[in-house]
Amino acid sequence: MRYALPLAAAAMAAVPAAAQVEQTAAGPVVELSVNENVSVDPDIANISAGVTTQGMTAEAALSDNTALMERLIAEIERLGIDEDDIQTSGVNVNPQYEWDEATRAQRFTGYQVSNRVQLVVRDIARTGRVLDALVRVGATDLGGIGWGVDDPAPAQDQARTTAFATGRNRALNYARMAGYSDVRLLRVSEAFTAGRPMPMYDQAIQVTAARSESVPVRPGQVQTGITVNLTYEMVR
Repeated sequence: MRYALPLAAAAMAAVPAAAQVEQTAAGPVVELSVNENVSVDPDIANISAGVTTQGMTAEAALSDNTALMERLIAEIERLGIDEDDIQTSGVNVNPQYEWDEATRAQRFTGYQVSNRVQLVVRDIARTGRVLDALVRVGATDLGGIGWGVDDPAPAQDQARTTAFATGRNRALNYARMAGYSDVRLLRVSEAFTAGRPMPMYDQAIQVTAARSESVPVRPGQVQTGITVNLTYEMVR
């Protein structure tokens, strides 16, 4: 299955890089951590859609849910979403209760079944139409949209170059303030940072079959970046 980095989902994440350069120092050193982020236009949208059903028996609730989910997935495939970009993310079956004032006790009311699917839309101009279609065929809830880029490497390369140059200039300034004329790189390591999430507001998914226009969505920009850890030796 292809994996698209969701620069939507979620909070900032750091992944240590495997490569590292290191030398020993003869003089005083300066250690720096430089973070550089690059904003880019997203080219994928990660969407979470779900179906929730209820029944007096778990079997009945699950049967209804299965029928709706099959219809939902068929519509997703009809929209041209590749099967590798469709993934079931969770199926839950839970008994339901409500408080009975007369008996002063919980009363069993049936079972609730929920099923969710994650999909990747690679033509983000169609995101609104995809959301409309999902609701029309029975999706009862939609999660937030996670905007992202399929290949963050070019933006990370740009961030890496800028961060490295910034680190050297900063180290050189420290060296000159301390009476030294130059710096020599001793150690470098890096970590990638995934960008800020881009949630979809609740009012954007109040869709009915009578709508003639698509759900309004605006991808804006997402961020990807590099944190570079640098150690320089101050030299005369």
